[in-house]
Amino acid sequence: MRNGWARDAHIPALRALPDFEITAVSTSRQETAEETAKHFKIPHAFADPYKMIQHPDIDLVAICVRVPFHHQFAMAALNAGKHLYCEWPLAATTEQAQQMCDSALRNGVHHMVGLQARAAPAFNCVRDLVAGGYVGEVLSSTMIIATPAWGTEFTLDWAYMADRLSGNTLMTSPGGHAIDALCYCLGEFRELSSVVANQRKQIKIIETGEMIPMTAADQVSISGVLQSGAVASVQLKAGTSNGTGFLFEIHGSHGTLAIVPTDAHQATYIQVAEFAVRGAQAGKPLADISVPECYHWVPAAVPAGLAFNVAQLYMRMAGGIREGKSASPGFDVAVNRHRLLDVIQKASDTGVRQISWT
Repeated sequence: MRNGWARDAHIPALRALPDFEITAVSTSRQETAEETAKHFKIPHAFADPYKMIQHPDIDLVAICVRVPFHHQFAMAALNAGKHLYCEWPLAATTEQAQQMCDSALRNGVHHMVGLQARAAPAFNCVRDLVAGGYVGEVLSSTMIIATPAWGTEFTLDWAYMADRLSGNTLMTSPGGHAIDALCYCLGEFRELSSVVANQRKQIKIIETGEMIPMTAADQVSISGVLQSGAVASVQLKAGTSNGTGFLFEIHGSHGTLAIVPTDAHQATYIQVAEFAVRGAQAGKPLADISVPECYHWVPAAVPAGLAFNVAQLYMRMAGGIREGKSASPGFDVAVNRHRLLDVIQKASDTGVRQISWT
């Protein structure tokens, strides 16, 4: 495991949290599993994830593999009575996600999905500012997300994401993270229209030069109304890092809030990037708003960057396990988000505005 989300985010997060101890790691090959275990001083290494899941020293399993494998590993862990943290997207389909949620409830285990923007200080600060009336009545919201992925070239490792059925697409992955952040701050959609478009029909594999079909969308446009009555628009743009990489603006009757990247020159991934909050009231220009330290839940030992929001979620999960209470975002939140993505796809496929689907 020379690189990857588990190594770069989950392991540093867990190693910095006193509530957790990493007892085992599993990769696709015994050699890399043992290499990782030795590097991080982890007692057990497995090439077979099912053997790892059954190990008596393991209380919680973290799933950080490709989305098509989430369901099968999750069901094995849940049926073994293990607490479970699973990365987003929770599963390749909404049906699989519902099965995972049902199994977690049936087996009485704690569960969490990696919708990390819900742990980011900037988004929690803005959520509370909105609830506290900073902007007054929310009138509208605009969100823009651009990513260099799903462009004209893919690596061999990422080639599977060109398939719409892989479960890991522009709409489900960066789109799901971003739409969830909007709903977390402002509430759910009540109705919406959408365009989910596949503009690039073929992509090139970097290592081989081979051209393969791409059926996954590379452009998504959503326009709708939230439960509050506010108008909301979301634009997802793939294959570009120029222009606006990320923007989230909230306009209200008495003010405006904006979440912007602290470094406009870096590719922005909403679940891990660092953000600044800006605000204005009474017609004044936007100015920086300091995010209070109370939105940092983790110890100072947790490194900034990829591990931070992951550690914030693990802190929530640890509290839930200690207190015997469910912690959010759980698999129920993930199922609702999968359902919303299905509605967005349906609105595009049918050309019919979707209203009151919940």
